[in-house]
Amino acid sequence: MSIVGAFDVHRRQLTFDCLDTVTGEVQRGRVVPADREHLRAWLARFAGQDDVHFALEGCTGWRYVVEELSAAGITAHLAEPADTAALRGKKRHAKTDKTDSRHMRVHLAAGDLPECWIPPAHVLEARAVVRLYKDLLDERGAWHQRIAATLFHQGVPAGPSMCTAQGRAAVAGMRLSPAGGQAVETGLRQIDRLTSELDPLRRQLDMMSRRQSGCRALRVTQYGIGAVTAVAIWAELGDVRRFASSADAVRHTGLDITVYSSDGKRSAGHLSRQGPALLRWALYESAKCAARPSAPDHGYYTAARDRRTAGLATLSVARKLARRCYHTLRELGEEALAPAA
Repeated sequence: MSIVGAFDVHRRQLTFDCLDTVTGEVQRGRVVPADREHLRAWLARFAGQDDVHFALEGCTGWRYVVEELSAAGITAHLAEPADTAALRGKKRHAKTDKTDSRHMRVHLAAGDLPECWIPPAHVLEARAVVRLYKDLLDERGAWHQRIAATLFHQGVPAGPSMCTAQGRAAVAGMRLSPAGGQAVETGLRQIDRLTSELDPLRRQLDMMSRRQSGCRALRVTQYGIGAVTAVAIWAELGDVRRFASSADAVRHTGLDITVYSSDGKRSAGHLSRQGPALLRWALYESAKCAARPSAPDHGYYTAARDRRTAGLATLSVARKLARRCYHTLRELGEEALAPAA
């Protein structure tokens, strides 16, 4: 590497530290403000130079930095935040943006920087769409809970969901206080607004899951995976060939159980939750279908449920589903990540 450097990315500035391995010159400073235009202008100094490498952490804002580095012909390295911080060891000095960028630059030059996979543009776009869908879905669910709490506070007995015409008709006939009625009406309007946003997004994801090879394979071969969850699993798992085994894929999901044992002592395990939250949600929602008698994993689910709880049984099925998704996508090879037809 003729030039090796690193960025510490923040909303207001990009702190850089780069080393010219030929002359030994080190440059440090900031790109202000942190936007495409100013970063592109700063990267122009490396035009015509070969073997230039820059690292940055995989935190919010990394996408446009990586895209500008690639457009300038510079090799980008996306550092895994937790593992990169662990390389620092016990804290003995002040932690600043300058030390963070130098820390990444040193380990990039040494060749031991823990790196993340950089998805192609169409995978990043799919992630953005399915994350938007999940955010809207969560917001709509929050309004449902708020309406239910208001009705309970007003002494209304539990009834059908507000998603149904029967539930709304039942609430319309209830005697609520003026403020309570206003809160319920406002909540219903918000639910209708969010539903109008969710419906076209769901159709878009359904079309994507039918036209993209990896998503289509997950929908066809794995029971319980539908239009939305197929895109979520495919986009968040990414290129499964970077995993040595299906166990590594499960570890990436954050559904693996942490273990701490010493001699004869062993603490109770917990989910690591180290992977993408959207991926865990998609696998768990798909695994809930195992409770159906027609599901191929129904016997496994009921055995685990009788031994522990329904929630833990669903998590067990979700881990099995993650392994199957790994093998399904791995068998497709390059086709698994191809853009939708």
